[in-house]
Amino acid sequence: MTAIYTNQIIHGDACAELKQLDTGSVDLIITDPPYLVNYRDRAGRTIANDDNGDAVLPAIAEMARVLKDGRYMLLFCGWVALDKFASAWTDAGLRTVGQIIWTKNYASRSYHTECRHESAWLLAKGKPAKPQAPIADVRPWVYSGNRSHPTEKAVDILTPLIRAYSRPHDLVLDPFSGSGSTSVAAALEGRNSIGIELEERYCTLARTRIAGAARYCQRNPHNPHPKAA
Repeated sequence: MTAIYTNQIIHGDACAELKQLDTGSVDLIITDPPYLVNYRDRAGRTIANDDNGDAVLPAIAEMARVLKDGRYMLLFCGWVALDKFASAWTDAGLRTVGQIIWTKNYASRSYHTECRHESAWLLAKGKPAKPQAPIADVRPWVYSGNRSHPTEKAVDILTPLIRAYSRPHDLVLDPFSGSGSTSVAAALEGRNSIGIELEERYCTLARTRIAGAARYCQRNPHNPHPKAA
């Protein structure tokens, strides 16, 4: 079934749709699930299931199942529910092998501290070979403007991850696709992708963005890395 869904954005629930994918069929997972913080941005936009761990955490076991042995998963995660996420990925048999921090030149929130970073956890299934060019674990943040989604990640921060932890024509999965930035980055890097997204409006937007990235690559085969897509 994985082949049927390759280079598609699937409209549906991550936990349910992941069950349709074949075991050990994905080369890399990069995903930005709801942080379980009941987030609301300045415009009042919210994230589906951001207050419902039962709809998010079980997907981690399914992600581990579909990931090939000896491959990586990068999971964006805040600190508020880190214990729940870490327990879920440990129970699924994934090992924590690194953390990547993006530093911001502004505070996205201020409470006990000023929040000036984003982070993702590098998780391994089995014993992956060392990347040919490991990336620095502290990196500059690129702000997307959150134009398309309240927590949209910029394509520019995802492309280095895809280059480091996958190979050309590999299959990259994002089960919490949002507006499709992971799939866009995969297309620009010559990888295949599958995205899963619960909200239909973001599926439509993601498909439009991916088509635009594909057209860009066709027109610019020797320069497939635009600053924005």
